[in-house]
Amino acid sequence: MISKLAALLPDLSPWRSSRDFRLLWGQGLITYFGSVMAMVALPLQIKDLTGSPLAVGAMGAVELVPLVVFGLYGGALADAVDRGKVIVLTEAGLGLLAVVLLVNSMLPEPLLWPLYVVAAGVAALAGLQRPALDSLLARIVPHDQLAAAAALNALRWQAGAIAGPALAGLVVAYAGNVPAYATTVVCFVLSVLMCLRLSPVPPVDNAAKPSLRGIAEGARYAWSRPVLLGTYAVDLAAMFFAFPNTIFPFLAQELDADWSLGLMYAAGSVGSLVVSLTSGWVSRTRRHGLLVVFGATGWGLAIAAAGWTANVWLVLLCLALAGAGDMLSGLGRSTIWNQTIPDELRGRLAGIEVLSYSIGPQLGQVRAGAMAGWSGVRPAIWTGGLACVASVGLLAATLPKLLTYDAHTDEDARRRAAHHTAPGT
Repeated sequence: MISKLAALLPDLSPWRSSRDFRLLWGQGLITYFGSVMAMVALPLQIKDLTGSPLAVGAMGAVELVPLVVFGLYGGALADAVDRGKVIVLTEAGLGLLAVVLLVNSMLPEPLLWPLYVVAAGVAALAGLQRPALDSLLARIVPHDQLAAAAALNALRWQAGAIAGPALAGLVVAYAGNVPAYATTVVCFVLSVLMCLRLSPVPPVDNAAKPSLRGIAEGARYAWSRPVLLGTYAVDLAAMFFAFPNTIFPFLAQELDADWSLGLMYAAGSVGSLVVSLTSGWVSRTRRHGLLVVFGATGWGLAIAAAGWTANVWLVLLCLALAGAGDMLSGLGRSTIWNQTIPDELRGRLAGIEVLSYSIGPQLGQVRAGAMAGWSGVRPAIWTGGLACVASVGLLAATLPKLLTYDAHTDEDARRRAAHHTAPGT
């Protein structure tokens, strides 16, 4: 019995085998907590300066275009230069932007416009950095440990998503913006010092320089691989139809449970964390395409149930189940990407991933808000969940290779495993 329970615990092999993975895991945790401080303080500071919900919402608008544009360029850049250097320089840039926030918050009358400039700058640097980070994993972790590494990374993010905002909220509420931004600066200094210790990760021989042609080459590769195309399409569909976070305040009000709003935002992360803590079985899974489809289907069904029920506790349970489904789908997607994409294209494909995960939730919030205004809050949620299930089913039928993907027989996965090396161990 004990051995069976132990088999469910996260596989720690990537920690033991790769020094660079340990560095990136710790650096990511530190960066996340520093970033959350700013993520909580920044919109609250805009609210205090303007008193306008529209002014707060405008922050998302100024972030979207830089994230998409620099995400695509960052993907091409990650294939052309040392990915570790990209991470160090962008991390340092994010730290400098945190200094701007700190200095501005210390003025007798803080200015509004630097807050939007920083928000756009953070989105641009995050877009440049994310492809380098995502594409680095397969270079520093043994091929047979990629699924375990994805689960450990997810565990880090989900733990941070639950504890980080709560801690940041306390700091901002009781100490103010200056200590929050100062904490962000300190975290980025520590992060840069850790990133400087990473082993060099030079590009492959004859790597192409960043260009529109190179970006288009990555897009053509993704389009020619039904398995990859399916992972992107399923994620987009799930987020577009069933991402109702923007209308949670209205749902809490309709259920006469304003106290539950924070729990609604945290519930999904709780469900994801449970999956991460019991992810030991993922290392023994071969059919990762099934994880993508079943996880996204479970996400849609749980969101539909959350919109259908009028009991707030059942709503929270459904949102937790939705988070669990999303985590299963995310583990499948991440593993397929790392197992199949050639290293010379990995950065550009990670850039396309940035496009996928940034546009889906943004458009999903627009859909949820528009539907809520037209049909009501709860119908907007449950119809979106059902539409998610239907669209995922249609995509699975249209792209059957996603369902039949097997890490042991897929040609791309076998080719990648044959050429894989993991420096920095």
